[in-house]
Amino acid sequence: MTAAPRSAEYDFCVIGAGIVGVATAHRILRRHPGASLLLLEKEQAAATHQTGHNSGVVHSGIYYEPGSLKAELCRRGARWTVEFARAAGIPVEVCGKLLVATDSVEHERMLALHRRSADNGVEVERIDAAELARREPRIRGVGALFVPSTAIVDYPAIVRALLADAVAAGAEVVYGAAVTAIAETAERVTVAGPSGSWTARRLVVCGGLQADRLARSAGLPADFRIVPFRGEYYRLPAERAQLVRTLIYPIPDPALPFLGVHLSPTIHGELTVGPNAVLGLAREKYRKWSVDPRDLRAVLGYRGFHRLAREHVRTGARELRNSMFRRGYLAECRRYCPELELADLRPHPAGIRAQAVLPDGTLVHDFLLGRTARSVHVFNAPSPAATSAMPIAEHIVDQLDSLVSAPAPGR
Repeated sequence: MTAAPRSAEYDFCVIGAGIVGVATAHRILRRHPGASLLLLEKEQAAATHQTGHNSGVVHSGIYYEPGSLKAELCRRGARWTVEFARAAGIPVEVCGKLLVATDSVEHERMLALHRRSADNGVEVERIDAAELARREPRIRGVGALFVPSTAIVDYPAIVRALLADAVAAGAEVVYGAAVTAIAETAERVTVAGPSGSWTARRLVVCGGLQADRLARSAGLPADFRIVPFRGEYYRLPAERAQLVRTLIYPIPDPALPFLGVHLSPTIHGELTVGPNAVLGLAREKYRKWSVDPRDLRAVLGYRGFHRLAREHVRTGARELRNSMFRRGYLAECRRYCPELELADLRPHPAGIRAQAVLPDGTLVHDFLLGRTARSVHVFNAPSPAATSAMPIAEHIVDQLDSLVSAPAPGR
C-alpha cells in the first residue's frame, strides 16, 4: 500500500498506523472529502505494536472515573466497534464479562464498582456465589458483577478495514517512514526522517510508544515520559479453551495501576491468561528480557519513574516474581479458577503498554492530547484506546478543526 507522494504539500499528515492513527485518518477524510492526506508508519505494516498485541476485548467502560474522557469515549467506542465489525463482516462476539470477588475485601470493592457502573451508564448485573457457579462452574468467588455488553473482536482486522476505506477515499500510506524531526511554521508543518521529508498544512501525531519523543521533536513542552509496561500472557491448551464462556476478570484494587490477571477467550477460539505488568526494558521489542539501551536509560534516568517505583515497590516486586516464576502467576489465576495447573500455562505473545508518567510519579490514566497552532499530538492513549479508537479520532479531528490559524483544505 506504500505509494509515491502525490503532492508537494498535503492538507493533512497523520503519523502512526495503529488503530487510533488509522481511525483518525479515516475520520479526517470523512469530514473533509477530497482533502489530500498522508499516513506515515515507520514499520512495514499497520497495527504492528499495541493494536496488534492486545487481548481483543471490547471494553464497556465500567472501571473509569465518571465524567472522564476515558469513560465517555469508551462507552461510545464499544457500540461503534461492535456495529462496525458486524457491518464489515469482521468476527465479533458479545460474550459478556464477569468481575469476580474472591473474598470479603474484594466484595466491598465490587459493591463500589457496581455503584460506579451506574454513574458511568453501564448495564451491570450483580450475582451471588451460587449464580456465579451456575454460569461458570469452573470459577469460584463470593459474588460477581456481570457486564453483558463486553465483547471480543479482531482489532487488526478493524484497522485493515478502516485503512482500506481511507485509501479508497484518497489517503496515501507510506511504510518504513520513521519520523525523527518535526518543524512548524505559520503556514505548514514539515516532518522528516531517514527515508525522506513531507509537508502538510495540519498534522496529527499518534506515536504510541514514541509519543514523548515525537512531542519533544516538535518542541512541545511535554511534561511526561512514556514508560513501557510489558504485559505477559499465557495461552491455555486447545482442550482447555472452553474452560469458560465469558471473560473472567478480578475485582481491581483501586490502589494499583493495572487491572490484574484475567481469563480471556479470544475471537480466534483461544483462551488466554494475563496480563501481568512488569517494566519493559525496551519499548518495541517483544521477546522476554529484550533490552534497548536507549529506552532503558530513558526510564532509569527519569525521576517520575523513581517516584512511581517507590510508591509501588511491593506490587512491582510481585509482578516481577510472577514474570520469572510461573507458579506465582498460576497462584494469581487459581484464586478464582482453582483447577488450573502449571502445565496449562503455555507461551503466548506479550504486549507493551505505552504509559505516560508525570515527573511526580503519577500515572496518567485518562486520554491526553497536546497541540500547537497546526498539530495535535496524542500524548497518552492507554487501554481502552482500541475500544475507543473512533470516538478518540472524532475528538482529535474536532481539535484539529479548531486550529484557527490553519486554513481549511483547498484554500
